[in-house]
Amino acid sequence: MPDGEQISLFDWQGTETVSEAVTHEEISASPQVPIPKGFYQNLQELTTHCQQCQRCDLAPSRTHVVVSRGNPEAPILIIGEGPGQHEDETGLPFVGRAGQLLDKILASVKLDSQNDVYICNIVKCRPPGNRTPTPDESAACKPYLLEQIRLVNPKIILLTGATAVRGLTGDKRGITKIRGQWLAWQNYLCMPILHPAYLLRNPSPEPGKPKWLMWQDIQAVRAKLDELRQIP
Repeated sequence: MPDGEQISLFDWQGTETVSEAVTHEEISASPQVPIPKGFYQNLQELTTHCQQCQRCDLAPSRTHVVVSRGNPEAPILIIGEGPGQHEDETGLPFVGRAGQLLDKILASVKLDSQNDVYICNIVKCRPPGNRTPTPDESAACKPYLLEQIRLVNPKIILLTGATAVRGLTGDKRGITKIRGQWLAWQNYLCMPILHPAYLLRNPSPEPGKPKWLMWQDIQAVRAKLDELRQIP
């Protein structure tokens, strides 16, 4: 390989795949080993492999790898930032106070967290002290996320918070500037929304406040899903 040439961790657009000689063990050991599109046959295989992963420095301090919860055939895929303490302890995403609020937000527009959504994160291991994942940590985990998106193939992707937006799309704009806007990414319809943890810190329901903005956004998501379901 020429000096300075970088290895692509995941060629989302391309049709080429890496050599079949690449093994699960090699992938889990180093972020420099690409995970090709279509590498995983199903989400259970991906989950099993993630539980063995050592691709970044978050692995040694984790209690559990936090892969997903919800319906693997759901029309809505929700992406968060990373596991917190409760998630690390249970192995499930969004199960703490923010997750409980997220379930209530979904229920407010008659979306069920077990059937209508599939929930995952930018990184699958808890960053120490619940800090924001580093770019290297996000990059090491992103190929797993892309495979999750491919296998679920949702109608809508919700990006909760700026880290989720940046981690998937590369868009570095603040979440307050782009929340509630429909974005196109790789032929998927995405909406950035405020993170439920932010709502816990800003509970006022007054018009223009975060909680009120979330209500507008989740209604728009419900309306868009109903519209997409009517398209043959």
